Amino acid sequence: MHSGALRSGLAAAAAILAIFAAARPSEAAGVNIIPEPLSVMPWASSAPVRIDAETAIVAAPGAHKIAGDFETLVARTRGLKLPLAAHGHHGRAVILFRRTDDKTQPREAYDLDIGEGKVVISAPTDAGLLYGAASLWQLMTPDAGHGPVTLRPVNIHDAPRFAWRGMMLDSARHYQSPAFIKKLIEVMALHKLNVLHWHLTDDQAWRLEIKKYPRLTQVGGWRVPPGAAAQQDIDPKTGKPRLYGGIYTQAQVREIVAYAAARNITVVPEIEMPGHALSAILAYPELGSVAHAPSSIQSDYGVFPYLYNLDDHTFDVLDDVLTDVMALFPSPYIHVGGDEATKDQWKASAKIQAQMKALGEPDEDELQSYFTRRMAAFLTAHGRKLIGWDEILDKAPLPPSATVMSWRGIDGAIAAAKAGHDTVMSPAPWMYFDNRQSSRPQEPPGRGFVVDLRMAYDFDPAPKSLNDEQRAHVIGLQANVWTEHIRTEDRVETMVLPRLAAVAETGWSPASAHDWNGFTDRLPAMLDRYHALGVKADDAALAVKIDQSPGAAGQGAVTLSTQFGVGQIRYTTDGTEPAATSPAYSAPLSLPLPTHLKAVAFKDGAALTAPSEQIIDALSVRHRTSQQLNLCSSAVSLNLEDDGPVSGPRAAFLVDIMNPCWTYPKADMTGIKSLAVSVGQVPFNFQVGAARDKIPLRTPSTPDGELEVHDGCHGPLIASLPMAPATKTTGVTTLTAPITPMTGAHDLCFTFTARSVDPIGVINGVQLVPTDALKPGA
Repeated sequence: MHSGALRSGLAAAAAILAIFAAARPSEAAGVNIIPEPLSVMPWASSAPVRIDAETAIVAAPGAHKIAGDFETLVARTRGLKLPLAAHGHHGRAVILFRRTDDKTQPREAYDLDIGEGKVVISAPTDAGLLYGAASLWQLMTPDAGHGPVTLRPVNIHDAPRFAWRGMMLDSARHYQSPAFIKKLIEVMALHKLNVLHWHLTDDQAWRLEIKKYPRLTQVGGWRVPPGAAAQQDIDPKTGKPRLYGGIYTQAQVREIVAYAAARNITVVPEIEMPGHALSAILAYPELGSVAHAPSSIQSDYGVFPYLYNLDDHTFDVLDDVLTDVMALFPSPYIHVGGDEATKDQWKASAKIQAQMKALGEPDEDELQSYFTRRMAAFLTAHGRKLIGWDEILDKAPLPPSATVMSWRGIDGAIAAAKAGHDTVMSPAPWMYFDNRQSSRPQEPPGRGFVVDLRMAYDFDPAPKSLNDEQRAHVIGLQANVWTEHIRTEDRVETMVLPRLAAVAETGWSPASAHDWNGFTDRLPAMLDRYHALGVKADDAALAVKIDQSPGAAGQGAVTLSTQFGVGQIRYTTDGTEPAATSPAYSAPLSLPLPTHLKAVAFKDGAALTAPSEQIIDALSVRHRTSQQLNLCSSAVSLNLEDDGPVSGPRAAFLVDIMNPCWTYPKADMTGIKSLAVSVGQVPFNFQVGAARDKIPLRTPSTPDGELEVHDGCHGPLIASLPMAPATKTTGVTTLTAPITPMTGAHDLCFTFTARSVDPIGVINGVQLVPTDALKPGA
C-alpha cells in the first residue's frame, strides 16, 4: 500500500489503535509471525483478503525466483496451488512481489501490505523479498489446516536488529548428507537467519575435499565408531571393523553454498587450527607436533593434545587448504577455530621450543597468537577476514579486521568489543544446542545440562556493560549445534527446534519487542509449521510431563505439569483422547491402579501438542529412568547414547562420566521384595587429560564387577548385582536381586565397581518390585 493510503487508513483506525495501546502490535493485529516484526499496523479501512486457488502470484521484474519458491512452499505446506501470473495481471486477488529502488532501506528490509483485495511484498533486494515471503507464509499457515485462508488487513514494515543471525552445524563429529543440509538451510531461511557456520574439520574427521591433499578426506573422513558393538561389526570387504563417516566433494560444497546464497544465507567455513587437528595429522603425520598420533582415539571426544607444528611446510599446507576454501566459499569471513589448543606437545618439543625462541615469543600461548596472526595475514592478503573462537583474543593483539566469536560465556565478546573488534555472541550454555531441552526421559542424547526454550529466548546479546559505541561491535548471535552426541539427522532437527525460533527472534526483532508470553502465544502455530515442513521439533516447552509415585493402598499419586505453565492441562483416565471439555487438572491426582492416563495442554480450545500417555500401575509408580534419578555429581553430565546395537534404536543414559553414581531419593521401600535394574556399558571415549586418573574406582568382588545399591551413598549395602550378564551384550541388560524387607522412604544410591574407567557402567532404569505387583488389578 502506498504511504497516502496508509495515512488515510490510519485516520480511520482510532478504535483499533486503542486496542493497540494495550497489546503487542502483532497480537492486536492478529499477526502470528516468528520473529516478531519491527512494525505492525492494522489497515482499518480495508476488508480481509481471502487467499484461495484463484489467487494469482504475480512477480514484477527481478522477483520471479522468490515468487516461484513461495508458490512451491505454499503448495507443500498448505495444499494451496496458487497460479503464477504475468506481471500486470488483475484478478480478484493477487499476491504481488516487487522490487523497490529505495536505497534508504536496510538490505534485508521488506514491507508486507495486506488489503484492498491484494497482498504486496516490496523490498529493495531479493533478501527482503525472501523474508517478506516467509512472513506471508506464516500468516497463511496459522494452524495445521489446509486450503484457503483469510488474512486480516495489515501493514508490516520489517528489518533486522543484527546483521549476523546464525547457526553453527558440526559436520565433523557426525556427517550429515548434502540433502539434509539443504533442508536445514531452508528452515533457517524461514526463520530469517542468514549465516550457516559450517564446522568441517576436527579431531574426529576432515570432511572437505582438498584436491592437492587427498588423504585429508581419504584418511580423515572415516573412522571406526567407539565401543564393542562397532568392533564386532566387521566389513566383509576388508575383514576389519566397518568404517563410519563421509566427505563433501568440492562439487557438493559449491551446490550447497549456491543453495544457501539463493536464500540469503552466507556459509562460513571453519577449518580448525592449531588444535582439533588429529584427523589432518593422521592423514599427513609431518604436520603434527609429535612423531606418531594414534588412530585408535579418533572416535574420542573432548580436548586432544594434538596440534599442528610450526614448520614452514605446515603453513604452506594450511595456506593451500585456505586457498581452496576461499575458492569454494565466497564468504567474507573464514573461521580458523583457535579453541582448546592444549600446548603440552609444544612444551615438550625441543624443535618447537627453539622456534618459539627464534620468533621471540615468550610462551606457548603467545606462540598460538603468532600462528593466528600469520593465518590472518594470509586471509587479509586475499581480501577475507579471519574469525575465530574467543581464545584468539587471549594474548597479543589481533589484526584490526579479526572478528571474535565468544563461546566461553560473554566475556570474550565484551573484551573484543572494548578492543574495537567485531564480535558474535555464541556463548555456552545459552547458545549450545547440544544441551537437552528438558529433563524428560524421551529427550534425545546430548549434554546433561538443560537449556530450555526460555533460557535460549532470554539470552541478551547486547551486554549492558558496553557503551553504545562498543555495543555496535556486537554484530549478532549464533546457536551452536555440536554433534558429538547427536548422531542422526532427525536428532539435529529435534535439538535445534524450536530453540532456533528463539534465536531468530532475538537476532531479528527489536529489543523492545522481546516478550516471552507473546512468543509462547505464537509457538503452537510454529510447531504446526515444522510438521508441515517435515522437520522434527521438540515439544518439551508445551507438552505435559507426568510424574508418578506410590499413593495410598491401590492408588498412584500423579502430578501433571508443563515446562512453563502455558495452557490448561486436561486429562482422561480411560485411554481416550483428551478434549477441550475433559477434566481440567488443578491438583495432584490419586488414581486407582491400573489407570490409562492421557493428558495435554489446551489454549483457546486447541491442543498445544500430542497427548502425553502413561499406564499407571504398581510397577510404573516405582520405576525411574536414569533421567528421573538424581546424579550424585555433575562434573561432566551427559545424556549418553549406547554404542549398540549397530542398527536400530539405542538406549540413552544420563550419567556423570567423571563419577557414575545415581540416587533414587525417598524411595518407598515398604512391601518391596526385589530390585530390577536395567544397565549398559558404554566406552569411555573421552579425552579429559589427567582428570581421568581422578575418576573413583570401587574395588570389584567378581571379574566383571558389580552394581552396588546402598541405603544412602555412605550407608549399608542392600544389594549387589553382578555385571557378568551385561558384558555379554552390547545393548541393555536387566539385572535382578532380592532385598531384605524394608519400610518407609530411603535414599537409594547406585554405583558400579570396576577395575578400569573403560567401559563405563551406566543405568538405564530402576524398578522396585513390590510383593503384590503381579496380583490382578495391580
